[in-house]
Amino acid sequence: MSGIPADAPGHVTLARAVAALAESPVGGRPYAELIVRGTLRVGLYAPRGEDTQQPHDQDEVYVVMSGRGTFRNGPASHPFQPGDVLFVAAGVPHRFEDFSDDFYVWVVFYGPPGGEGAG
Repeated sequence: MSGIPADAPGHVTLARAVAALAESPVGGRPYAELIVRGTLRVGLYAPRGEDTQQPHDQDEVYVVMSGRGTFRNGPASHPFQPGDVLFVAAGVPHRFEDFSDDFYVWVVFYGPPGGEGAG
């Protein structure tokens, strides 16, 4: 895990996250995890070319910081742009498609394995 400065454990700038991402891509996919607390994990994700991620065992939220493309969430597909917030329930296949080269997205994983359920 790439960390954040010990003197600011609750604050991560996009610039700091991009630098951490450059230091340590995970599994060939550029992802840097920056905040961890209980079930909460916050990271920056920036695939290039193709997004090959698999479904996750926690619910997740994406916040698009830069770039545009299409987001496939289960059977649904829709365009995204900076400022958009995207939710994916645990276990649902999803991926970013046809995204621009400047694509960066915050990823927030939270809750128990299997997700929190419908609410």
